[in-house]
Amino acid sequence: MEKSNYSELLEDANYEFKNKNFKHAEELYTKFITSCVQSRGCEAGDLATAYNNRGQIKYLRVDFHEAIEDYTSAIQTNSQFDIPFYNRGLIHYRLGFFDDAKSDFQQALKLNPNFEDAKVSLQQTLLDQQEKRNRGY
Repeated sequence: MEKSNYSELLEDANYEFKNKNFKHAEELYTKFITSCVQSRGCEAGDLATAYNNRGQIKYLRVDFHEAIEDYTSAIQTNSQFDIPFYNRGLIHYRLGFFDDAKSDFQQALKLNPNFEDAKVSLQQTLLDQQEKRNRGY
């Protein structure tokens, strides 16, 4: 696939995602990811974005384990991308894995110190973790 075709495919996927056509967006992201991985012809940032956004779709349908896999793939593709750390942290938090959530939120803040949602989520994680300890769990 030529570079322009990759760009078009990603643009189409992002367009569908923004318009909440999640099923179609997920198919396009999967096609983009598969093509990129096979050819190694994509920018790391684009591939990481595709993984992150596909993870968001899975998160929205409460498919947490698959979403975590996509966020982790996004992080492995571009370790300087703060958003998948934050997104993965949200799932860890919701599942009660406070240490993992704390680690992800801290990494997001290390990459982007002005990431307000990550600051708020980290504070909530620390409070809930302490409350859980206080109750003896």
